[in-house]
Amino acid sequence: MDVMLRHNVKITGKPDGQPMMFAHGYGCDQNMWRYVAPRFEDEFKVVVFDHIGAGGSDLAAYDADRYSSLRGYADDVVDICRELDLTDVVFVGHSVSSMIGVLAAVAAPERFAKLVLVGPSPRYIDDDAYRGGFTEQDITELLDSLESNYLGWSSAMAPVIMGNADRPELGDELTASFCRTDPAIASRFARVTFLSDNRADLHRVTIPTLVLQCSSDVIAPQSVGAYVHEAIPGSTLVQLSATGHCPNLSAPDETSEAIAAFVRT
Repeated sequence: MDVMLRHNVKITGKPDGQPMMFAHGYGCDQNMWRYVAPRFEDEFKVVVFDHIGAGGSDLAAYDADRYSSLRGYADDVVDICRELDLTDVVFVGHSVSSMIGVLAAVAAPERFAKLVLVGPSPRYIDDDAYRGGFTEQDITELLDSLESNYLGWSSAMAPVIMGNADRPELGDELTASFCRTDPAIASRFARVTFLSDNRADLHRVTIPTLVLQCSSDVIAPQSVGAYVHEAIPGSTLVQLSATGHCPNLSAPDETSEAIAAFVRT
C-alpha cells in the first residue's frame, strides 16, 4: 500500500515551506497535535501521520518483526520523508516518538534539520545511577496489567499519564484515544516502548535539538529530561510550566511558543 495511505498522512500549510513533521506518542494519533500543528501552517509545510496501529493507519500493515523495536517505527518516518521527498525537516516527536525521531535522524541525517523532543525518555527503567522513573518490577506489572485488560488499564492509567486532575476532560480524551487503538498492537507497542534503551543513540544526534520537559511528569521525570539534554551535544532544554505528560493537549499555547522560539532561530 502507498506510504501515504498506510500512515494516514495529512499535509497542510505552506506548500513550498520548510517541512515540519509531528509524530504522536503511545496510545495516541495525529489528532493529539490539533492544537499545536496548525499554528505553524503559515510558515511551514506541516505533515502529520499515524503510527501503524493508531488512528487511521492501515492495521494490516502491522508486521511483528518490523515493529519489534523502535527502529521499525523510525524506518516508517524515513519512508514518509522519502515518499514526499522531504529534506530540512523539523521533526517534533511526543513521548516515545521522541526516540523514534532520534533514530530516524541518526539513520537518515540528510533528511532532518532539527529535532523537538516533547517529554522524551531513552529508558524508562532505573539503571544504576540513571533514574528513568520506574523499577523493573514497576514496568513488569504495568505490562502484565495492560496485556490482561487493556481497556481497564487504559481507563486507570490515561488520567495518571495526562496529569491535570483538575481538568478531567483531558484524561477522558486520552482514555478514549487509548481505547481506539488496536489492543493487540497496543500491547506489543507498549512492550517495545517501555523496555527500550536508547541512551547510546543520543550522542549520535548531530542536529540542533530542543528538549521540552514538563513539570510533574510521572512518565518522564525531570531527571530524564536533564539526562537527554546532557547526552545530546549542543541541545537546548526548556522547562515548561505545563504539568503531566501531554502538554500538546494540556498547554498548547506554552508548547507552541517554546517550539516556535526554537524553530525560528
